[in-house]
Amino acid sequence: MRLLGMVAYLDAAGAVTVDELAERFGVSPQQVLLDVDALWVSGTPGYWPDDLLDFDAGALERGVVRLVEARGMTRPLRLGTREAVALVAALRALRSAVATVGPAGRSVVDSALEKLTDATGEAAAAVDVELALEGDPAVAATVRDALVRGRRLRIRYVTAADVSSERDVDPLRLVTEDEHSYLLAWCYRSNDQRTFRLDRILEARVLDEPTRPHDDARGVERVAFVPDDSAELVTIVFDSQARWVAEEVPVESVRNRDDGTFEVTLRVADPVWLRHLLLQQARHVRSVTPSWPAVDVAESARAALGAYARLGLGTNDEGEVRA
Repeated sequence: MRLLGMVAYLDAAGAVTVDELAERFGVSPQQVLLDVDALWVSGTPGYWPDDLLDFDAGALERGVVRLVEARGMTRPLRLGTREAVALVAALRALRSAVATVGPAGRSVVDSALEKLTDATGEAAAAVDVELALEGDPAVAATVRDALVRGRRLRIRYVTAADVSSERDVDPLRLVTEDEHSYLLAWCYRSNDQRTFRLDRILEARVLDEPTRPHDDARGVERVAFVPDDSAELVTIVFDSQARWVAEEVPVESVRNRDDGTFEVTLRVADPVWLRHLLLQQARHVRSVTPSWPAVDVAESARAALGAYARLGLGTNDEGEVRA
């Protein structure tokens, strides 16, 4: 949407400096240059040179953006009633979700929703959307409150193995996946990021202590794993130290074994994801059924060791690289 808006603006305004354009669209000058590069190879169907947008290259070298050829892409975007109502519904659902990202996120959604509702007219009044989270409504409300206020939570949580515990966590964000809602949080008991299924949080209390900054990159990676019913079933036996797998990964079943290990059965939609998990937790893996994931991991490990050897590097008994 920003790129189309930039084309329309430049067509009407003429030559504009990079800094002015950046301020107009609320981005950095570097992003403006990247946008221009992207637009320069965009255009109308056919995509031959005569179909592409064009800019004044000499002006751009002087820090000025001047659109030479718009290819008819300056017409304002128009929505039908159905499209507008669908967007209103999506924005109202999003507004309840962005309660977790602070005032800036809410103001952007509120502004867009107000403009779209005014333009849609009476049809928008027929739309009533509320994004509901599963589990105890009081727990969900407490989690939202902690996220908005940036406060630490004390929760009582029951795992997939029916083991309950009390933990202090810094909430990062709420996500919805595979028909469940999850809280991504930094767990002080584990001293690592953990994912808590919202309907397994039995109690939640907001603490006075503010949250600390934490990297939630691992949570992003986890959310990308969404298996379906057609994916292959794999059973893995782990040592107890890898209990987080049963809590964070959508599994079909969890079974505790008499020797202190536990067994999970999960659906694998992406073999690369499974290889990464098994390599990450290799020291805690007892067995894998069927055997192909173990063979895949062994081949990957041998390839990595071969690469280290070619670089004149080796590994110690713990698998750490040494010169």
